[in-house]
Amino acid sequence: MATHTLHKADTRGNAEHGWLNSRQTFSFASYYNPERMGFGALRVLNDDTVAGGRGFGTHPHDNMEIISIPLEGDLEHKDNLGNTEVIRQGDVQVMSAGTGVFHSEYNKHADREVKFLQIWLFPNRLNVSPRYDQVTLDMAAMQNNLQQIISPAPGSHGGAWIHQDAWFHMGAFEKGRQVAYDLKKEGNGVYLFVINGSFTIDGQSLEKRDGLGIEGTAQVSITANEDNSQLLVMEVPMQVTQKS
Repeated sequence: MATHTLHKADTRGNAEHGWLNSRQTFSFASYYNPERMGFGALRVLNDDTVAGGRGFGTHPHDNMEIISIPLEGDLEHKDNLGNTEVIRQGDVQVMSAGTGVFHSEYNKHADREVKFLQIWLFPNRLNVSPRYDQVTLDMAAMQNNLQQIISPAPGSHGGAWIHQDAWFHMGAFEKGRQVAYDLKKEGNGVYLFVINGSFTIDGQSLEKRDGLGIEGTAQVSITANEDNSQLLVMEVPMQVTQKS
């Protein structure tokens, strides 16, 4: 029998630093909730807004799969691997931190905000060589459809890849549109995050920035309740096994 865990948008952690407004679905930095330590391999889901010209100075990561999805504006990335890139709405960035990487992220523009999702997953392999990947999505393919944006295998049906048996999909739907998501791997769960609009998912009503974790199911039913309803679907292992 499926288990549902609902996280309403207004119950998330909130860090307000003037230049940064971060809403955190799971415990992160100064926000700590022992009941919200992640969802399986999904450890961090931050909904960040960064003021013009501001950002995160150079800082380290290791043994984590880090995914950035811009929702509005342009985010400038630099790292010690030699990557200097700008990620925009419609792009997805992946960084496998592995043995260690240093990077910075800044709002490229001084006159407007940048909004993006910062997502961390535990990898299934420890101490891999750090790597960077960035892809531009086919936005037309997301219309009334769940487009794959992340998978465990390079070149597998588009999108970027990570060191984890996880699949991410995004879609934008008109009111009344229905779709079913079939999980790819037995034992995985799925976490659904409403970017815009509203949905009914397995009978549960979700509004903008609500999240719903579902375990013990092979399929999820999704119905958009208004036009331009946008959804991120994250299928992840519920048990994390890491190889050295």
